[in-house]
Amino acid sequence: MAIEEGKYPGELASPQQIHELAEEYRKAAHQLLPLGRPGKPLTRAPFRLSAIHAIELYLTALLLHCGHSPNQIRKMHHDLSARTEHTMAAGLRLRAKTARHLQSLSQNREYLITRYGPEMSATASQINRLTATLEEVAVKVTLLIGLSPSLRQANPTAAEEVQGRALAASLSAAPAS
Repeated sequence: MAIEEGKYPGELASPQQIHELAEEYRKAAHQLLPLGRPGKPLTRAPFRLSAIHAIELYLTALLLHCGHSPNQIRKMHHDLSARTEHTMAAGLRLRAKTARHLQSLSQNREYLITRYGPEMSATASQINRLTATLEEVAVKVTLLIGLSPSLRQANPTAAEEVQGRALAASLSAAPAS
């Protein structure tokens, strides 16, 4: 299938399709996690790349769901901090530690370090922190996409409570690293 002139890949994808893609990267990340070896940071790079990309896709799916255009999202490049700000403004409620971690992923350019900077791999965030961030974003975005926008706007407290309960359940079921 050829890409139409002037169209970007994913430009016509629905929020649900982007969410499904995020789910696949999340699953891949969990499959890659046990392949990393203690004391060998490079062996964690495939997990990191899949996890960071899954997070980016979850946030993108939520932005699309909330009405952002693909062009607006594309202008954010791989900036998880910008995506986080916009998704939080749209109703995503993250723990403070998770929001800070998403900001640090951008500030420390972990996406680029993971892809191209093997000499800097030891400076990346801790695996358990990245795993927890991935799980929290996945659960909460999934819930928000499942909630209708009118319900989320009518009762943000209820939406936040649902997110909190789901997060607690997901974290208790998350694989240990």
